[in-house]
Order: sequence, then structure tokens, then C-alpha cells
Amino acid sequence: MQSKNMATIISELNTYSVGVSEEDVDNLAQLIVKSNRIFIAGAGRSGFAAKGFANRLMHLNLEAHFVGDPTTPSIQPGDLLIIGSGSGSTSSLVANAKKAKNAGAKLATVTIYPTATIGSLADVIVTVPGETPKNDSGAADTASSVQPMGSLFEQLSWLTYDAVVLQLMGLLHETTDTMFPRHANLE
Repeated sequence: MQSKNMATIISELNTYSVGVSEEDVDNLAQLIVKSNRIFIAGAGRSGFAAKGFANRLMHLNLEAHFVGDPTTPSIQPGDLLIIGSGSGSTSSLVANAKKAKNAGAKLATVTIYPTATIGSLADVIVTVPGETPKNDSGAADTASSVQPMGSLFEQLSWLTYDAVVLQLMGLLHETTDTMFPRHANLE
């Protein structure tokens, strides 16, 4: 028998996933395809979801870097920075957004609050329903969850990134079979 708590989480994901626009997902996928290199950033648990996305982009044979890793190069014109931030106002991520824009790169964000600082700088915004105690944008929460401190946003972000991956697979003519040889073999 399924756990009552698991059923609650799945119900929340089902309820709020309809708030992620297909157009937003497609806009992000199109921007990724047009970019030279893709840089991904996120903090905390949102960062874990973003790091998983960077991994999948590498599997798609794209040059992807997670901001903060020692091997991450400098961002340049023609590159793209994607920031996952529920609040859209995490100070370190805002600083990275400004640096990327000043360097001539494009900026995309996955966020609850598109009018927050990072969203106001972004070329593409993927709005994901959620709530966070870190909301200082003045905008209303777009979901109500029994889960603590942004868990719903983090889960929906992961699913949103996977939806972008599926879109990219079609655009790049990639399949599980073509992606798997790029999977890590030093584990």
C-alpha cells in the first residue's frame, strides 16, 4: 500500500505541474540549442536539481558547466546561464546573473517569482509554481504545500528540467541509445 505522505506529494505535483507552461519549456530548449555553452547555477536543494540538469545536458552532447565547479570556465558572449532559484533573489545568484549579462551572455531562470531580481534580468523565464519562506519579491506564492521550505518547487524544478531534456532530445535527434555512451564510466 502506498504511503499516505507519498500520495500527498504526488497529488501536489500533479496539481501544480499544470502551472508550468509548455511555451516556457520550449523557449528554454530553443535558447539552449542556440547557445555555445550552457552554464547552470542554483543554491541549496534547488542547486541539486540544477546540477542534475547540467548532467543531462552533457549527456545530450552539449557543453554544460555547473557554476562553482573548479573546471567551470569564464562565461562569454554566445553562452547561456540558467539559474534555478525559487525566490529569484538569492544574492550569490543575482551577482552571477549580473556578471553573465555584463559579459554579453544570455540569461534564463527557473523560478517561482518571475518579477524578482533574476527574472527582471532574464531573456527567458520558466515559471514554476511554489512557495518559499525566502520570498522577498512582494509577489504572492503560487502554490500551497504541506511540504517544508520549498520542497514542492525543487521537485517541480527537477520535472521541468526533465521536460526540457525531452524537448531537447527531439530537437537534437538524441535518444537514450545515443546519450548512454556519454554516461560516466568512472564512478
